Amino acid sequence: MFGLFILVFFVLVALTAPLLFPRTVLDVTQATGQPFSPPSLEFPLGTDDSGVSVLALVCWGARISLLVGLAATVLSMLIGTTVGISAGHYRGFGGGALDRFTDWFLVIPYLPLAIVLATVLGRSLLNIIIVIGVTSWPGTARLIRAQTLSVEGRPYLERAKALGAGNVHQMTKHVLPNVMPLVLANTTLAVSISILSETTLSFLGLGDPDNVSWGSILEQGFASGAISQGAWWYLGAPGVCVVLVVLSFNLIGRAIEEILDPRGDAR
Repeated sequence: MFGLFILVFFVLVALTAPLLFPRTVLDVTQATGQPFSPPSLEFPLGTDDSGVSVLALVCWGARISLLVGLAATVLSMLIGTTVGISAGHYRGFGGGALDRFTDWFLVIPYLPLAIVLATVLGRSLLNIIIVIGVTSWPGTARLIRAQTLSVEGRPYLERAKALGAGNVHQMTKHVLPNVMPLVLANTTLAVSISILSETTLSFLGLGDPDNVSWGSILEQGFASGAISQGAWWYLGAPGVCVVLVVLSFNLIGRAIEEILDPRGDAR
């Protein structure tokens, strides 16, 4: 419940950001504060190197960070679930090829691969979502494949095969419903990884230059010398937001995992 409260708070902040702070307040030409001003009544979280309110940047950054995290996770879950069920259902060359394909992605270091793809595709919001989605699915595929192998040995699936059910029918009507609890539990945990990935890529200068995210705020603060200026609020505010959102998704994910765990009653 604590994690859900934090998540709902940040979702409301992201949805109401245009009402709380018009887009024009992010324009450096209309900044009303002094550069690197500490927190005050006028600027509760201080200002950045251009005099723009850090609170406004954090509120607008929540929109992009949450959007990228959720969209990239959905893409990752779609790829991972499809590959995992297919690898566990099909035998012979097809299932083996998908299994080896997953292993190949697991062997490659995640961050260097994401950096290379982001550099090749270019800096845009859609490309960041694609990069994170197509590089973070192998772990999900491995989990879903293991669960699929367990489901494949159950009597009702053997009966469906005996009655002439096709592969698509078996996977969608029998296997998928039985692996969905694991998919849902893993989704909430994967969102936090996607948000951290977006923050990392934006901090490295590979994010969308036209939109503000928590990662881009950190990147701009580091580049402008916030550390040497002692402007702890510039880096601290978005950093704390990332930590809280990641914590909330992890808490929710662990709770869902315990609720859906069939061994929970035994404990």
